[in-house]
Amino acid sequence: MAVGAARGRLELREFFRRKDAVVFTFALPAFLLVLLGSVFSGTVLGDMSMSQLFTASMVGAGIISTSFITLGVGVAGDREDGTLKRLRGTPMPVAAYFLGKLALVAVASVAEVALLLAVGIGLYGVELPADPARWLTFAWVFGLGVVSCALLGIAASAAAKSARSAPAVMNLPYIGLQFISGVFINPIVVLPSAMVAVASFFPLKWIAQGMRSVFLPDEAAVLEMAGTWEHGMTALVLGAWCVVGLGLCLVTFRWTDE
Repeated sequence: MAVGAARGRLELREFFRRKDAVVFTFALPAFLLVLLGSVFSGTVLGDMSMSQLFTASMVGAGIISTSFITLGVGVAGDREDGTLKRLRGTPMPVAAYFLGKLALVAVASVAEVALLLAVGIGLYGVELPADPARWLTFAWVFGLGVVSCALLGIAASAAAKSARSAPAVMNLPYIGLQFISGVFINPIVVLPSAMVAVASFFPLKWIAQGMRSVFLPDEAAVLEMAGTWEHGMTALVLGAWCVVGLGLCLVTFRWTDE
């Protein structure tokens, strides 16, 4: 744990020194939120604006961006430039490397959520919940979402042949899932049921739905496919992906490209 914490501090310093990567990582979800919120300016369920609906959904998508994509690209880069090969020759356990990466995405995800909420509050009148139970829901959805997507990002990095191709490999499923998971197209009930059925196998749909349950009024649950927030199913699917993601990491992770 101590080595993992030290590795996490190093990862954070390296990440925030790459200013172009930092700006793109944090700015893209916020830019998409401003774009979507400006294009779809109507209301649903009386006085709840579409922009508020997009804000809650984009908070979930932002978590994926700073966990799945950041780690997929980062691990592929570490493998290509020889960082992983050098670390393998040190006494540092592989678990400490993973913990360092998890610390990086946890901090980055908190910052991303804060930025998206600031946009939602400042531009679209989103209100932070006053009920502690909603913040508890936020905590476990956020935690399971970050861990599951971070592990999947590490596993998916094995599919990238080089650091240059990694962004394309990671962004393809991420962008596709945003269309069928109720992020770009809201409310999710307007999507074909077959698309939503496919999205239901992956974390993004459940993270976005969990965040909508935190930042939207209770009556907005009727806009979900099941007509309820399905907290139990959300916890089950995200927890299962944590286990599956860990298994995929153990099977696919490699120290070098050779």
